[in-house]
Amino acid sequence: MRTAQSRYVAHVLDRYVALPGTRGRVLRQDRRTALALFRRGVRLDVVHNAFVLAVARRTFRSDAHRLDSIRCLQYFVPVVDELLAEPPLPEYLDYLKHRLVDAGVKPG
Repeated sequence: MRTAQSRYVAHVLDRYVALPGTRGRVLRQDRRTALALFRRGVRLDVVHNAFVLAVARRTFRSDAHRLDSIRCLQYFVPVVDELLAEPPLPEYLDYLKHRLVDAGVKPG
Protein backbone atom coordinates (compact mmCIF):
# COMPACT_ATOMS: atom_id res chain seq x y z
CA MET A 1 0.00 0.00 0.00
CA ARG A 2 1.35 3.39 -0.97
CA THR A 3 1.60 6.07 1.68
CA ALA A 4 0.47 9.66 1.29
CA GLN A 5 4.14 10.60 1.13
CA SER A 6 4.96 8.20 -1.69
CA ARG A 7 1.83 9.24 -3.64
CA TYR A 8 2.74 12.92 -3.25
CA VAL A 9 6.34 12.38 -4.35
CA ALA A 10 5.29 10.25 -7.33
CA HIS A 11 2.69 12.81 -8.40
CA VAL A 12 5.11 15.75 -8.21
CA LEU A 13 7.80 13.85 -10.11
CA ASP A 14 5.38 12.66 -12.79
CA ARG A 15 4.18 16.20 -13.39
CA TYR A 16 7.73 17.57 -13.28
CA VAL A 17 9.16 15.27 -15.97
CA ALA A 18 6.19 16.04 -18.25
CA LEU A 19 6.90 19.77 -18.18
CA PRO A 20 8.35 21.46 -21.24
CA GLY A 21 11.96 22.46 -20.77
CA THR A 22 12.87 19.63 -18.41
CA ARG A 23 15.12 16.76 -19.30
CA GLY A 24 12.28 14.28 -18.86
CA ARG A 25 13.98 12.16 -16.25
CA VAL A 26 14.06 12.00 -12.47
CA LEU A 27 17.27 12.26 -10.48
CA ARG A 28 17.81 11.28 -6.84
CA GLN A 29 18.02 14.97 -6.03
CA ASP A 30 14.54 15.42 -7.51
CA ARG A 31 13.14 12.75 -5.20
CA ARG A 32 14.76 14.48 -2.22
CA THR A 33 13.28 17.83 -3.31
CA ALA A 34 9.79 16.36 -3.73
CA LEU A 35 10.09 14.72 -0.31
CA ALA A 36 11.20 18.03 1.22
CA LEU A 37 8.14 19.74 -0.28
CA PHE A 38 5.93 17.04 1.23
CA ARG A 39 7.59 17.39 4.65
CA ARG A 40 7.13 21.17 4.48
CA GLY A 41 3.42 20.57 3.91
CA VAL A 42 3.36 22.27 0.51
CA ARG A 43 0.01 21.50 -1.09
CA LEU A 44 0.00 19.94 -4.55
CA ASP A 45 -1.93 22.87 -6.00
CA VAL A 46 0.88 25.19 -4.94
CA VAL A 47 3.44 22.95 -6.65
CA HIS A 48 1.28 22.82 -9.81
CA ASN A 49 0.90 26.60 -9.77
CA ALA A 50 4.67 26.98 -9.40
CA PHE A 51 5.11 24.78 -12.48
CA VAL A 52 2.67 26.96 -14.44
CA LEU A 53 4.25 30.22 -13.33
CA ALA A 54 7.83 29.12 -13.98
CA VAL A 55 7.02 27.57 -17.36
CA ALA A 56 5.15 30.73 -18.38
CA ARG A 57 8.07 32.93 -17.35
CA ARG A 58 10.45 30.80 -19.41
CA THR A 59 8.15 30.48 -22.39
CA PHE A 60 7.42 34.17 -22.79
CA ARG A 61 10.98 35.44 -22.33
CA SER A 62 12.43 37.12 -25.38
CA ASP A 63 15.45 34.80 -25.22
CA ALA A 64 13.47 31.63 -24.42
CA HIS A 65 14.94 29.77 -27.38
CA ARG A 66 18.42 30.12 -25.87
CA LEU A 67 17.63 28.83 -22.39
CA ASP A 68 19.20 25.60 -21.20
CA SER A 69 16.88 22.83 -20.10
CA ILE A 70 15.71 22.67 -16.50
CA ARG A 71 18.03 20.18 -14.85
CA CYS A 72 16.26 19.49 -11.56
CA LEU A 73 13.08 19.98 -9.57
CA GLN A 74 14.96 22.34 -7.25
CA TYR A 75 14.58 24.99 -10.01
CA PHE A 76 10.93 25.38 -8.96
CA VAL A 77 11.44 25.70 -5.19
CA PRO A 78 11.97 29.51 -5.22
CA VAL A 79 8.72 29.84 -7.19
CA VAL A 80 6.94 27.63 -4.63
CA ASP A 81 8.31 29.89 -1.88
CA GLU A 82 7.16 32.97 -3.79
CA LEU A 83 3.64 31.57 -4.14
CA LEU A 84 3.49 30.64 -0.47
CA ALA A 85 4.56 34.14 0.53
CA GLU A 86 2.22 35.91 -1.87
CA PRO A 87 -0.39 33.73 -3.58
CA PRO A 88 -1.52 35.10 -6.93
CA LEU A 89 -5.14 35.52 -7.89
CA PRO A 90 -6.60 32.31 -9.35
CA GLU A 91 -7.67 34.34 -12.39
CA TYR A 92 -4.03 35.19 -13.11
CA LEU A 93 -3.02 31.53 -13.06
CA ASP A 94 -5.95 30.68 -15.34
CA TYR A 95 -4.80 33.43 -17.68
CA LEU A 96 -1.27 32.01 -17.76
CA LYS A 97 -2.56 28.50 -18.41
CA HIS A 98 -4.62 29.77 -21.36
CA ARG A 99 -1.68 31.72 -22.75
CA LEU A 100 0.52 28.64 -22.53
CA VAL A 101 -2.08 26.47 -24.24
CA ASP A 102 -2.48 29.11 -26.97
CA ALA A 103 1.31 29.03 -27.40
CA GLY A 104 1.19 25.24 -27.78
CA VAL A 105 2.79 24.55 -24.42
CA LYS A 106 1.35 22.08 -21.92
CA PRO A 107 1.39 24.07 -18.68
CA GLY A 108 1.82 21.16 -16.29
